[in-house]
Amino acid sequence: MAVKNKTKAEHKPGADIIENPEALAEQLSRTEEFIEKNRFVVIGVAGAILLVVAGIFGFRYYKGSQNIQAQNEMFQAVYYFESDSLELALRGDGNNLGFVDIAEEYAITDAGNLANFYAGVAYLKQKKYKLAILYLEDFSSNDLLVQARAYSLVGDAHMELEDYASAIGYYEKAANHKPNKYFTPQYLMKAALAHEKLNANGEAIEVYQTIIDQYWESAEFQKAKKYKARLENSSAS
Repeated sequence: MAVKNKTKAEHKPGADIIENPEALAEQLSRTEEFIEKNRFVVIGVAGAILLVVAGIFGFRYYKGSQNIQAQNEMFQAVYYFESDSLELALRGDGNNLGFVDIAEEYAITDAGNLANFYAGVAYLKQKKYKLAILYLEDFSSNDLLVQARAYSLVGDAHMELEDYASAIGYYEKAANHKPNKYFTPQYLMKAALAHEKLNANGEAIEVYQTIIDQYWESAEFQKAKKYKARLENSSAS
């Protein structure tokens, strides 16, 4: 009796269709009938799926070819940048595009994205801080070091504009973006100095203490101890 119950319990829905050729034929007949009655709907759905798939592959191919073109355009602009010919790097030389045009014309590509970073740094060197912020904010990267660096550079631009509160925000973003012992202490030092510019000495002391506690192996450790002591002494006097 137990064996019969077990066999019955293990019976799966749909088993009759697989084991019974007549039932399988009936099911196939129903499917064919449905397709026949709704063939335009079925064809439309299938066509839409094919269009979407073709569109995805087409866009990927287009993006790849555009990225190659943008990389070729970037070569001369990077040369000018490294030679400190910043205006040529930004605007081009008449034959080759500069970072500004590359960032605009190839916006969907990785090279176009990188052009934003170069343009931001170039404008920062030219002391055109608002333009530097504009381009650096348009840059994004999965690289933990480069993205943090971009945040820090935006902070530098805000510092030059004496917008210390905004500078603190970007320095904190840089410090909190995949923290590491090599660069994070630098960003924290900048954040602490920005706090000092706002006369927020208590907040600056807290940041210096973070460096002391968490990054004691860094080059900034001794500076953090020195600056923290200075602020504490000035508060006590």
